[in-house]
Amino acid sequence: MEIQRPQALLGGLSASQFMRRHWQKKPLLVRQAIPGMVPSIGREELFSLAAREEVESRLIRHGKSGWALKHGPFARRALPSPKQAAWTLLVQGVDLHHPGVHALLQQFRFVPDARLDDLMISYASDTGGVGPHFDSYDVFLLQAHGRRRWSIGKQRDLGLQPDVPLKILARFEPEQSFVLEPGDMLYLPPRYAHDGVAEGGDCMTYSIGLRAPAAAPLGADLLARIAEAQAERLQDAPAGSAVHYKDPSQPAVPAPAEMPSALQDFARKAVLAALRDPDAIDRALGESMTEPKPTVWFEQGELPATWGSVSLDRRTRMLYDARHLYINGESFRASGRDARLMRRLADQRALGPRDLAAASEDARALLEDWCEAGWLHAE
Repeated sequence: MEIQRPQALLGGLSASQFMRRHWQKKPLLVRQAIPGMVPSIGREELFSLAAREEVESRLIRHGKSGWALKHGPFARRALPSPKQAAWTLLVQGVDLHHPGVHALLQQFRFVPDARLDDLMISYASDTGGVGPHFDSYDVFLLQAHGRRRWSIGKQRDLGLQPDVPLKILARFEPEQSFVLEPGDMLYLPPRYAHDGVAEGGDCMTYSIGLRAPAAAPLGADLLARIAEAQAERLQDAPAGSAVHYKDPSQPAVPAPAEMPSALQDFARKAVLAALRDPDAIDRALGESMTEPKPTVWFEQGELPATWGSVSLDRRTRMLYDARHLYINGESFRASGRDARLMRRLADQRALGPRDLAAASEDARALLEDWCEAGWLHAE
């Protein structure tokens, strides 16, 4: 991606300028970020997605009795009429299920893929919304159809309303208000309070959300992955290479249930030695950040008779660092020409005939495995 070129998507800023001036710093309102915006997916097709088991969806209503929240899937007859006011349907991860929405999300890849999460679509009838709230991550709010009024503020009081099924701010203090038309976009940094209300109904907003892992759950996941990987490595060690605990100086003990301190030292050294691998954390992080969501699965693919070009499945997550490739929760060591080839695949999400002609037998075998797994498609 050309990061120095001015983009209509960012109001005439280049990606570099946007990241330097606005990213995690201050909001940006862009009029006609996508001129002549036409929704990639229609209302009825979105409703059909909400009826599928593997698609995460939520229905939110607001009336005299307060807020109500239901989780999908939703049969079409279970959804209110678009003419009925004050309801919202949220459909998560639409980019995983629709090629047009997936293509739209690619325009935001000036942000690292490791941070880019998914594209959620919010469909709302007149006055529909989810209440004033804040997110712990950055978000781009792109108006695809209809009109929505956004009120925003750099909220200090983040207290929430009690006994409400949604995280709604108790004392929202808006500072600015904008009406977004189709093609308009609003960027908000993390923890920036906002409240979007549909005006006139038949309102569709695309929310491009960014991943912001919390330290505690991420640390727990990485520790579990490191422990599992190191345990497998130790179990696969050659026979006779195991180091056993020895205590030739152990005296007789009057308190047999007391743990020997020498055994504790032996255990500590064994664990520290297993974690001494400098790549362990990097590998665990790469595998964690490419792990497909629980609702994602791949259909088994078939190898083509001849290879023309290949492209990653839209559900595939692929990252890399200086020494490894990461794809859908797995890691591979890579170096030299093959590493450059695979990094190109991760960045461009496709390889052409010339690239494939330069692939080694090992690289070709890996691509074949991914093709059979459905992670990659050959043409």
